[in-house]
Amino acid sequence: MQILLDFDSEIPIYLQLKHQIIAGIAKGVLQPKEPLPSVRTMAKDIGINQHTVNKTYQMLKQEGYIQIHRQKGVVIHPEGVDKADVAYYHALEESLHPMIADAICRQVTKEDFQAIIAKLYQIYEYKGDDKK
Repeated sequence: MQILLDFDSEIPIYLQLKHQIIAGIAKGVLQPKEPLPSVRTMAKDIGINQHTVNKTYQMLKQEGYIQIHRQKGVVIHPEGVDKADVAYYHALEESLHPMIADAICRQVTKEDFQAIIAKLYQIYEYKGDDKK
């Protein structure tokens, strides 16, 4: 999986990396039990600080996306990510609140907002053979 970071973005590097790994899992590019590079290797390969990669990996571990073993290294969680529960739905709703409020302030219609979500959701639903 290729990691592309935008060093000029307002989004912190660790979040960009986290989002790209989660996207890889969602798209099926990264499979359960698949190894990820070590912290040192990942940092060197994409040209960032090891602490940044470590922070990302720790967040992904805490959220159940990966496992970190002293001997096996970093792997995509073998059983996959836990299914959404009530707490997840609540957190999802909370994270959408400011985006919807911002969209309304900018006069984005409900239909346009839903179309954007549908388009983006479709990107992650497709899990064909094209694993770029």
